Amino acid sequence: MKKTAVILAGCGNRDGSETHETLSALLAMDKRGMQYQCFAPQGEFSVYNHIEGKPSGEKRNIIIEASRLCRGDIKPLSAYRAEDFDALVLPGGMGAAQNWSNYAFEGENMEVNAEVAEAVRSTNAAGKPVAAMCIAPMILAKVLGDKHPTITLGNDCQAAEHARKLGCKHRICTAEEAVADKENKIVTTPAYMLATHIAEVFAGADRMVEELVKLMA
Repeated sequence: MKKTAVILAGCGNRDGSETHETLSALLAMDKRGMQYQCFAPQGEFSVYNHIEGKPSGEKRNIIIEASRLCRGDIKPLSAYRAEDFDALVLPGGMGAAQNWSNYAFEGENMEVNAEVAEAVRSTNAAGKPVAAMCIAPMILAKVLGDKHPTITLGNDCQAAEHARKLGCKHRICTAEEAVADKENKIVTTPAYMLATHIAEVFAGADRMVEELVKLMA
């Protein structure tokens, strides 16, 4: 049975891991009989009030908030070892751009959380596939840009240009599609970079996991 690690960045599209994207990815894996284990880095983040559409002024713990998405079954990212898994999945959400990195503030000059970067780098070095959704492919662009992978960020021209400057090739696709870079074993899907309905997100996540399974062979 294939086992996949999933890194989370909190819980919420504006300040953590996007809930629809995360659950769509987990469901797509579960329906294929795949096991998964969620991880998250330690640390605090600034909370966004999703009702009022503005920062709340609160600080919360990343892994505690992320645990809401997986019913408490989560481990600190420091415990991740690439040799224990067959693949790695990074759902999207603004947590990828704020809690895993500072992309939201620094753009192409971003830095990535050391544990997140090491998880991506070690998985890729082990010849195992990595998948990313929504804005999370920017993490791959920063960490693996020297391998010139092909990724998608939907049709976001600014993000695509940032990815190109970091060494990536960018391909436009719909929310219901996924782009597979077979040479580098990377799969990406736009999710809410383009989607307007949860059904589109799930279709893209399902296609992403389908391609991920092929790269595990």
